[in-house]
Amino acid sequence: MREQHIVAIANQKGGVGKTTTAVNLGAALAQAGWPTILVDLDPQGNASTGLGLTTDQREFTVYDLLTGEAGLVQAAMATDIPNLKVVPATSDLASADVELSQTPDRMRLLSKQLHQAPAGTIVLIDCPPALGLLTVNAMVAATSVLVPLQAEFYALEGLSQLLGTVKHVRQTANPALRINGILLTMSDYRNNLSQQVEADVRETLGDLVYPTVIPRNVRVSEAPSHAQPVLSYDPNSKGSLAYRQFAEEFCGRLKLVTEAA
Repeated sequence: MREQHIVAIANQKGGVGKTTTAVNLGAALAQAGWPTILVDLDPQGNASTGLGLTTDQREFTVYDLLTGEAGLVQAAMATDIPNLKVVPATSDLASADVELSQTPDRMRLLSKQLHQAPAGTIVLIDCPPALGLLTVNAMVAATSVLVPLQAEFYALEGLSQLLGTVKHVRQTANPALRINGILLTMSDYRNNLSQQVEADVRETLGDLVYPTVIPRNVRVSEAPSHAQPVLSYDPNSKGSLAYRQFAEEFCGRLKLVTEAA
């Protein structure tokens, strides 16, 4: 049986390309032939919208998973991209931290559902920009954590808090959890700051940082307004090429190439 891969895509800082990375990595994996489920754990529901699901199409949501009203297979909806499904989110999820805070085993609500994923499926979790109960649920369910990090002056600020949360979850609830890697996003090599930030991050974090850097690209920014990943919206753009290259590196870290053989 293939090893299960559940990857939480997390950063408590907003606007770092987390949802963009979740959507486009999911699309790239699916286009490469990997059955992929994207779990939209952000109450804003941007990943759901970015994959073409309108609010009235979201019959079952992540909230239903957390409350046990629906199972993963029931809630995962097909997208226009073959092999890619999404468990959507709505604004109902915004109250989950409070409503579920007294639920027994509240940190494992998502884990119980996601480990029912069909064999060989890659599960990506788009976490909210916070380190609350939802993100902790994602980390307890996950086998690894991917951290998108914007190439800006304060890139490393707050990262230690996130890594501290990973360490705490590992010690208390999920000893198998590990860091998948750090992905630098929104880099603009036309200014020296992006280059300096990248050098600092690589010096500090070493091999944890992915070789590929996602550039700041207008096509990446435009794609969500067309309810598409950039890989579908403009397959030949710099952003699309970067996300495909990153997906290859991601597969290498998960040893998916050998599993596919």
